[in-house]
Formats: sequence, structure tokens, C-alpha cells
Amino acid sequence: MYYLRKQMETLTRAELEALQLERLEETIERCMNTFFYRSRFEACGIVPKDIRTLDDLHKIPFTTKQDLRDNYPFGLAAVPMSDVVRLHSSSGTTGTPTVILHTQKDLDEWANAVARCLHMVGLRRGDVFQNSSGYGMFTGGLGFQYGAERLGMLTVPAAAGNTLRQIKFIMDFGTTALHAIPSYASRLHEVMEEMGVNPERDTKLHTLIIGAEPHSEEQRRKIERMLGVKAYNSFGMSEMCGPGVAFECKEQNGMHIWEDYYIVEIVDPVTLEPVPEGEVGELVLTTINREAMPLLRYRTRDLTRILPGECPCGRHHKRLDRMKGRSDDMMILKGVNIFPIQIETILMQFEELCTDYLITLTNEEANDLMTVEVELKEFSDDYPRLQSLTREIIHRLKDEILITPLVRIVPKGSLPKQEGKAVRVRDLRRTLI
Repeated sequence: MYYLRKQMETLTRAELEALQLERLEETIERCMNTFFYRSRFEACGIVPKDIRTLDDLHKIPFTTKQDLRDNYPFGLAAVPMSDVVRLHSSSGTTGTPTVILHTQKDLDEWANAVARCLHMVGLRRGDVFQNSSGYGMFTGGLGFQYGAERLGMLTVPAAAGNTLRQIKFIMDFGTTALHAIPSYASRLHEVMEEMGVNPERDTKLHTLIIGAEPHSEEQRRKIERMLGVKAYNSFGMSEMCGPGVAFECKEQNGMHIWEDYYIVEIVDPVTLEPVPEGEVGELVLTTINREAMPLLRYRTRDLTRILPGECPCGRHHKRLDRMKGRSDDMMILKGVNIFPIQIETILMQFEELCTDYLITLTNEEANDLMTVEVELKEFSDDYPRLQSLTREIIHRLKDEILITPLVRIVPKGSLPKQEGKAVRVRDLRRTLI
């Protein structure tokens, strides 16, 4: 069966929008249980009955991460705390953490959404699903765990790190599906090579779920070739429960966002006005199927676009393009706006290069400079060839980002390795006072 919940997955646009409006009205009434949203509506001079159509959503102010911090820990609870069975929280390393609350129904619906995603890419009972995400407060661990279990798969909660153990589990347990961030998938392959393990010959892997880091189509294809798998892009965030917000189908042509759970908007991150369909902007999400802590028009800071047209898979839920980065990740050099994924897209076009790279920003004599270090896949002392390769990389990067970076090709294994999210940018510039 191609669909896990055929009725919901194949709703027409008209049916989806009717369901969204019904659930939005219920959500707004629930939000009125919080002082935060009651005050927001009052300040804007609106009441729940003013939201009569989906277009009326724009009357409601945005919710931001700072709002969650200001109402830490339980100020946005829309149900009695006695009904809350779990919370997840950000690390809070840069200030007050954000807290997300869940009722049992919220957890059940979250598991259903993740199961729908995994089923959509062909995973079934009998598959062995290994999860290399962190467990605990991070939602990627438990979110995928419960979704995979709901499908009836044998789950391996390997958690993050310990690459040698991850590979042993993959081989010993017959892992067929793996969840890993893109940079860590590349790290797994690197260690497999060192061990003499051929993933296509020595493992049963056929499916990889990737997400959590912006990555280019070129990097995805390179990972597929390295591990001998089909790699499917996923999107989730703690504020929206976690994984399961949007997911690619087998067509691999954009991530279907489950519109029976969320209302999606794309706005200009500066003006906050809607952008035309197909243009890149900031993703704004409204939850419409959550009890404990519904959020209205939450600014995710993620940059993407809605892909126009229909998907051959038969689902009419809108499709999001891969994340281009975050509005707060943008680098500005010499007046040019640059995102790390632009640089990655160019680097991944060269078969001679690994997937590991590092962008360093410095300032010398009031002049911003960019250095791009990238690892070579195979050792080479053919210096004329390396010089030619360096020049070609610089040329293509200049065409893409409009400035000329310094490019250094370094031996494999030279750059720092992370088993969590990869650090792609070091900004060493000092602010002159």
C-alpha cells in the first residue's frame, strides 16, 4: 500500500483548506487559554471570530522564539499542566531555553506523522531502523523512535556519536534504514573506508533519512553514491514537535508538508509580507493539530520556497524546497549576501573533493576575506593538477557568490570532525568600535 493514511494523504486542495480552517478555528479557541495569546489578540483589537477564512490568518501577529523564551517555562501552556505528559527543550546555551509541551494526544499524533513520512519512502514492518540522533531533550531521537515503532520496524536507538559502534550495529543487526545528519553520513562512509567496509557489499542499507542541516542536492547525490542508498530529505523543528513536519516522497522532488497538521506561509524576512509562490522567503508555520502548546504564525527563520505544480505521487499537500539556510545564517562580505549552501553546491560538483569543508571569515586592513578549505578525496602530489583544480573552484565560486575567495585544498582528514551538526563557518572578524 503506497499510502499509510490514504484519506488524509490524498485530500484535494479544497478538502485540505476546509479541514485547515476548521482546525484553525479550534486552535485559536484553545490559544485563548493562554495569557500570551489573549493579550496579543486584545492588543490588535481582534477576537477569535474575526478569523473566518484562511486569508484572515494575516490579522494575527507573528510568534517568535523570543516569545517562547519570554514565557519560559510554561507560559504558553494551553491546557492544565496536569494534562502535559512530556516536555522537550532547547539547550539554552545562548540564553533562556525554549520549552515545548505535549499531551498524550500530541505524542500520538507526532508518532503518526513520522510513521506517515517513513512509510511514504517505502519503509515497512520487517525493516531495521537505526537512529543516530541524540535522545533526551533533542526531539530527533524520540520522534523517529516512536514513528518507526508505530510502523512495526525493529528499531536501533543507537543515539549520536561512536562511529565504530554505529557501523558495527549496521552490520550486525542488518540495518536497512538509517537516520543521520548529512555531515555525519559522510563521516560514516569515511570510517567505513578506513575499516575496509563496502556499504553496498557488506551491509543491507537501502534507505537514508537526512535533515537537520542545510545541504545541497549535490551533497545528497554524493552521499547516495558513497553509501549505496536512496537518501530522503526531511524537515522538522522542536517548536513544531520535531521531525515529521515535512518529508520527501519517493519522487525526491520537494518535501510534502502535512497540511492537516500545519498551515504554511512564506514571507519576506525583512518586510514580513507574503512572497509569490515559488520565491524564497522565511517559513512561517501555524500548528492546527496540537493540544498542549499550539503556536500561531511561528517564524522559523528557515529559508525555503513552496514548489509550484503537482507531485506525481498523488499527494496534494504543498511541497517545500530544501532549506536554503536560516535568515540569521547569512554572511555579508563586501556588501554581498552569501549563504553557506551556495558554496557547498559548487564544491560538491567536484568528484575529486570530499564533503567536508570549512569557511573562515577574517578582516585584514578593513577588508573582509573568505577562505574556503575543502578536503581532497584521494591523496595526490600532482601539483599542477591541484593548482588547476583550485583555480577552477575559485572561478565557479566567484561566478556564484560574486566575490573571489581564497581556496585551499587540504588532505583528507585535515579538517576538524564533528559527530553532531557540522560547523561550516568560522567568523573571526572583529567589530571595529
